[in-house]
Amino acid sequence: MSVPQLDAQREAFVEASRFRSDFYASLTARRDELFELMDALLCADGPVTAPVDLTLLPEHRRGHGALYDALNRGRIDVRKLRRTLAALPQPKAARHRLVLAVDVSNWLRPDAGCSADRLFCHTFGRGRDQYLMIPGWPYSFVAAFESGRTSWCQLLDAVRLGPEDGVAEITAAQVRRVVEDLIGGGQWREGDPAILIVFDAGYDAPRLAHLLDGLPVEVLGRLRSDCVMRKPVPRPWICPPQGGRPPKHGKEFRFAKPETWGDPDAATVQVTDRYGTAQATAWDRIHPRLTTRSAWIDRDGELPLIEGTLIRLQVDHLPGGGEPLPLWLWSSRTGMAGQEVDLRWQAFLRRFDLEHTFRMIKQTLGWTRPKLRTPEAADRWTWLIITAHTQLRLARPLSQDLRRPWEKPAETGRLTPARVRRGFRNLRAHLPCPAGAPKPNRPGPGRPLGSKNQRLATRYDVGKTVRRPETITQRDQVRP
Repeated sequence: MSVPQLDAQREAFVEASRFRSDFYASLTARRDELFELMDALLCADGPVTAPVDLTLLPEHRRGHGALYDALNRGRIDVRKLRRTLAALPQPKAARHRLVLAVDVSNWLRPDAGCSADRLFCHTFGRGRDQYLMIPGWPYSFVAAFESGRTSWCQLLDAVRLGPEDGVAEITAAQVRRVVEDLIGGGQWREGDPAILIVFDAGYDAPRLAHLLDGLPVEVLGRLRSDCVMRKPVPRPWICPPQGGRPPKHGKEFRFAKPETWGDPDAATVQVTDRYGTAQATAWDRIHPRLTTRSAWIDRDGELPLIEGTLIRLQVDHLPGGGEPLPLWLWSSRTGMAGQEVDLRWQAFLRRFDLEHTFRMIKQTLGWTRPKLRTPEAADRWTWLIITAHTQLRLARPLSQDLRRPWEKPAETGRLTPARVRRGFRNLRAHLPCPAGAPKPNRPGPGRPLGSKNQRLATRYDVGKTVRRPETITQRDQVRP
């Protein structure tokens, strides 16, 4: 092994050890049990099917009662843990810049009538264009991506969406908090390129760009194929004979009608391995025509003009063999050249790496396996999952490939999170374990034999509890 490889492993070991100590310091109640539970998540053989099975591992020195007591009554300093995650070495993509992605993953709980704060979660059905609305807890995740095709990313934050929360407002506050923590952790400095924030079609990209104004970020979001936006007003403006002030919006830009597009401001052609020829066209200063409805119903005064660059991507074929449809993207940055346009759609394709992370934490780490009653316990379990996944990323340079006989060999830097997890038990023996030894005690007497529970659990309705006013008249009636 060369000297640079030894130095890289030494730095990775120091960073992993420091993170374990910082995580233990962020635990304020039932800290020993929560720390051992996180270690048991990483040292278990195979996927986690039930949290109680983790109490049988040698890394977990306490009983199953301590596990549920820690999840129900433990406390985690989430603010301190967020800053610890932001201070770690972050992966870079899109020409050595920070690329963050925001997406929602659902913890489905259809049979948990006694669990509060459940919402109807959108899930896809088995048929084409079919979906189901199933009760559960939706969580909004923020992750940092690295370049290349990989299943690795750094989870930075997770927020559970409640019945009273607006998606755009909560997401903007979450992203603002993450960006401020990254700046405070020295991940972004003055003069660096703006942090690229990638959203899927379920988010209102222009509104998020408005809510994140003042931060060194660029919003890149996917738009529906039936949207209608506006072109800029041509300059210089020629006043008509009847007079009047210049209009605020230009002509319509209908995604479904090519005759309304006009000549693009930039066009590129790239040959890719997975998609064939990729043709990207971009129009500058395209903006939506806002009205005092829906998300802007509480806005007083003149509505803002949110301009950006509209990108249309068309490929020859998809990796799965399906029919390729055009992809529409909107960026909050204007005046982009051809290479900058290619950088945006390539960065958006990296967003699908987050789907691999969701599948890993659900199927391997068992994120949605516990049948927890309270949403607060679900939040603690979610942060344990994020911490465990972060330790796998930090242990990536230190792990050896413990592959199955039917698996192909892989280099250390190309190991998947599941294959890194196989060797974490061997690595844990050399890492610091600040959790103290359990104290000997006796279990409580419990409920008397033959008695029944006389305190029935409260049952909760599913869905939103706050409805946004639809008209200005309704808004004025609600206002004090």
